Amino acid sequence: MEIAVISGKGGTGKSFVSAAFATIPERVFLSDCDVDAANLYLIFSPEINFEQIYIAGQKAEIDYNKCTNCGYCVDFCRFDAMSIKDSKVVINETLCDGCHLCARICPENAITMLDNDKSRMYAGTFRNGQMVYGRLAPGEENSGKLVSMIREKAKTEIIKGKFKIHIIDGPPGIGCATISSITGVDRVVIVTEPTLSGIHDLKRTVELVSKFDLKTWVIINKYDLNTSMSLEIENYCKENNILFAGKIPFDKQVVEAMMNCKSIIEYRPKSEVSKIITDIFNKIQHAN
Repeated sequence: MEIAVISGKGGTGKSFVSAAFATIPERVFLSDCDVDAANLYLIFSPEINFEQIYIAGQKAEIDYNKCTNCGYCVDFCRFDAMSIKDSKVVINETLCDGCHLCARICPENAITMLDNDKSRMYAGTFRNGQMVYGRLAPGEENSGKLVSMIREKAKTEIIKGKFKIHIIDGPPGIGCATISSITGVDRVVIVTEPTLSGIHDLKRTVELVSKFDLKTWVIINKYDLNTSMSLEIENYCKENNILFAGKIPFDKQVVEAMMNCKSIIEYRPKSEVSKIITDIFNKIQHAN
């Protein structure tokens, strides 16, 4: 069974829930598909046995032995990545989209395109099974493609290791990376929080997931910080026939667990939060 944990916005506690889910069964496969801000490897410290370079696109580079600083590339760059400073053409790597236009039109053939090869995909073992995760380098894009690579690697390793449970920690939002994370899974769990932005982004996420006809559950994290808003979220779920998995109270021990590189299940297995999350996981796992 594949369970994808996502959220409409960052900061809802999605990764804390994913980490807890990954330590309830005796043996799981875990995929961290939140490649823009992967953090589960910090909690589980996997022993890496596989590393693969991910090419996230290309960037332009100028050969100043050939460049005459004519400014032709500056005039045509629609991303404003090329400019002239101190009578010299320079490239802003952050703005460069890798479109190749400057390299094509340069009269001196002074511009070449270099691969963005700083991003990586890793796989290895951790204390409760195996995991795969990606880390997108700062400024690099196409995170949806890296997530697809992670999903393919996970599929191969799951078959090899005969894993029955696959937990996917997806990215926040409703972009390509989220779509890549939830495609083909058995369950989607949306973690939200009792705030105006939380319920707004929850609705957008539900709308996205509904297009894939997936069994979807909602969890309210830190529900007791705003009980009236939590009730509004519960009512929204009832009115729209969305499965409600449960609500988790705020607990400082969750932060303490993360600081000690453990899930709350490992850190305080008998705590109220651990019991609630275990009940939620079992409900989702065994639902028809």
